[in-house]
Amino acid sequence: MQAAVTVTPARLPELLLGLATVRPVFVWGAPGIGKSSLVREFADSLGLECVSLLGTQLAPEDLIGVPQIRDGRSVFCPPETIARDEPYCLFLDELNAATPDVQKAFYSLILDRRIGNYELPEGSIVIGAGNRATDNALARPIASALVNRLAHIHLEASPKDWLAWAAGAGIHPWIVDHLTDRPDHLWSKPPKTEEPFSTPRSWHMLSDALHSFGQGLDEETLKILAHGTLTPTHATAFCGYVKIVRSRFGIEAVLRGDARWPHRVEDRDLLYYLAESFRERLVKELPASKEHVSANGRQTAYRAKALLVQLAEISVEIAQEVIASDADGNPVLPSWFLVEAARDMPRLVEARK
Repeated sequence: MQAAVTVTPARLPELLLGLATVRPVFVWGAPGIGKSSLVREFADSLGLECVSLLGTQLAPEDLIGVPQIRDGRSVFCPPETIARDEPYCLFLDELNAATPDVQKAFYSLILDRRIGNYELPEGSIVIGAGNRATDNALARPIASALVNRLAHIHLEASPKDWLAWAAGAGIHPWIVDHLTDRPDHLWSKPPKTEEPFSTPRSWHMLSDALHSFGQGLDEETLKILAHGTLTPTHATAFCGYVKIVRSRFGIEAVLRGDARWPHRVEDRDLLYYLAESFRERLVKELPASKEHVSANGRQTAYRAKALLVQLAEISVEIAQEVIASDADGNPVLPSWFLVEAARDMPRLVEARK
C-alpha cells in the first residue's frame, strides 16, 4: 500500500487515541522504525495489556480455536491468549505477512470484535501493523475486504522524534551526537541485497553493543559492530566520527590549516567523514549566487578549492563526493563554485564525468 500522507512517531499516539478506541487501525511503515514499540507504549498509556500475535507464526486454528462437543453440538473455543475477561489491546503484528487463510480468520475479529461466541471485552482495542511490499520485506497483498475493515496510518522515521526519545532512553552519546549532526543517517531504504541497513532499531542495537563493550572498545571491533548493524556508508561515517571524538581531530582543524587531511590507509573512514563534514560546511556557507558572496565567503571558497586539491591528491574518489550532485542529479553546491572548481581543478571535474 502506498502512503498518501505520512505521520511521525510523535503524532501516532494522538491519532491512535482518536481512531483505535472506536475502530481497528493498521499502522504501515518500513522495518525498524518502531511500529511495535509505539503500539505497546500506547497500550501502556491507556493501562491496557498489549497482547501481540505475530502473523507469520499463526494458523487459522490459532485464532478460531479448536472444537469441543457440548450438549451434542460442536463449539469452538478460542485460545486463552485472545479470550480474556478484562479489556486489552490486541496487536496483530505483521498482519499482512500472514497467509490468506489467517488473514480471513481475522475478518470477524477485526470488524465485529468477535470470534465464534467470544466477544472482546468493552474497552478493548485492535491494532495491526506491517511492512510495505516496497520495503523488500515479507508482505502479502491484503484483500480489499480486509483493507476496508481498517483505518490506515502510514508511519515515517523522524530524526527529531527519535533523538528526543534517545536523550532519555540511555542511547550511547556517540550515537546521539553523531545523528544530531547527521540526522539523514537515521534511516535508509531497505536494500535489495542481503546486507545491514540503518534504522532506528539498528542504531539502538549498535548503542547496546557500544555499552556492552565499554571504554575498552578497539577500532577494529567498532568497525565490525557498525558494519554489522548499519548501511555501509553510514557505518564508515560513524567510525570516522568516533575516531574524531577519540583523537579530538575534526574538520575545524583542517579548515584552519592546523591539520591536514589524514592520508593513511587505515584512516580512510576518518577521511570520508571529514569530507562529508566539509561538503556540509560548504553547502551552509556558500551562497547560491556569486553576487551575494561576502569577503568571508570568498575566503571560504578560496580555501575550499585548495583543500579539494589536497584531498584529490589523497583520493580523487572522495574529493569527487564533495562536489557531487544529489541522488536526482541536481547540484548541491552553488553553480558558480562548481564553475571555478572546473577551471582550477580540471582533473578532478573530468574524473567526475
